[in-house]
Amino acid sequence: MNMTKRFAIVGAATAAVAASALVMAPTASADSYNGCTYPRVCFYLTTSDWNSGSPNAAYQDVTTGYQNLGANSRGADRVHNTRNDDRAYLRYIRNSTGATEYICVLPNVTAVFTSAYTVTGIRIDTAATCP
Repeated sequence: MNMTKRFAIVGAATAAVAASALVMAPTASADSYNGCTYPRVCFYLTTSDWNSGSPNAAYQDVTTGYQNLGANSRGADRVHNTRNDDRAYLRYIRNSTGATEYICVLPNVTAVFTSAYTVTGIRIDTAATCP
């Protein structure tokens, strides 16, 4: 099975989506990925955690509002969404300005945060696409 993933990289500001760009690749379905068990959204605090497939925290409940992240997920370098039909919104802070911003992470996609951003919250929705 080809399990190449799509990646969302947070870092470069664009006109369409502030501080994000998408690099596309084929998706997998109903599978765990890099230590993240389906159907969770997993947080990796460091690149070493990502490289070893060791998520520090995971969320799976659909919510109407944002959940504040705890010590094992706040400020993660990478966030992976193994869900097949649900998007995950991440709330993050732009460290240079303190501005709060948001990014939508599609099913089977990874968001990568540079040190310029601190991810602070998550909301999982029952929709597979981002507006």
